[in-house]
Amino acid sequence: MTTDNTAGTGKVALITGASRGIGLAVAQALVARGERVVITGRDASSLAEAVEQLGGPEQALGIAGKSHDEAHRAEVVERAMERFGRIDSLVNNVGTNPAFGTMVELDLNAARKILDINLVSTLGWVQLVHKASLGEHGGAIVNVSSVSALGPAPGIGMYGASKAALIQLTQQLALELAPSVRVNAVAPAVVRTRFAEALFAGHEEEVAATYPLKRLGVPEDVGAAVAFLLSDQASWITGQTLVLDGGLTLGGGLA
Repeated sequence: MTTDNTAGTGKVALITGASRGIGLAVAQALVARGERVVITGRDASSLAEAVEQLGGPEQALGIAGKSHDEAHRAEVVERAMERFGRIDSLVNNVGTNPAFGTMVELDLNAARKILDINLVSTLGWVQLVHKASLGEHGGAIVNVSSVSALGPAPGIGMYGASKAALIQLTQQLALELAPSVRVNAVAPAVVRTRFAEALFAGHEEEVAATYPLKRLGVPEDVGAAVAFLLSDQASWITGQTLVLDGGLTLGGGLA
């Protein structure tokens, strides 16, 4: 990735789950406009590759760990402040869906894991970043939800429930943290990432045909939208969820 950061904004963003896919696309969009980023992910080698793609250690800091691990969250925020001295924005992108099937057959341990990672850890990140920087200096937060939060989503019901709760959390935080911190969410439909492969692999054309725009999303679609919501151009937007779905929900269903 080639960027021109000679007129950098000086801002710093913390992005979870950013070694690839949507998180990396968000980081790339922010670095392209002169910001520095702190990125997290479970795999250290993938994070190292992402840091190089983002311009190296001058532009990006990668810290491996699990988002639902309190010690990891504390380490990331501490190291971000030590390295860059500030955090201006937070993107909660981490998500998991370890189970596929009906809700009545869902293992409750899987349900707890989904909620812990997709919802509780998000609040944990917000609390730490707000205490470290946003509370004093202001900034913006974007939570990555999903169109599965907007209605019944066959096979991924608990994932959808966790993402619906994330939208409510977004609204609550937007109210509580205003006026100095804006909090919004994005709700993508199927995006061509490794995480979503099970939803389109082997039949992508068939899936894409159900979308009015006749294609699935790509990470850059979401990256651009998140970058906008974090920017000063969105300074009068808070508590909102931007649906990024290629028109899918216009048909009234997610199946």
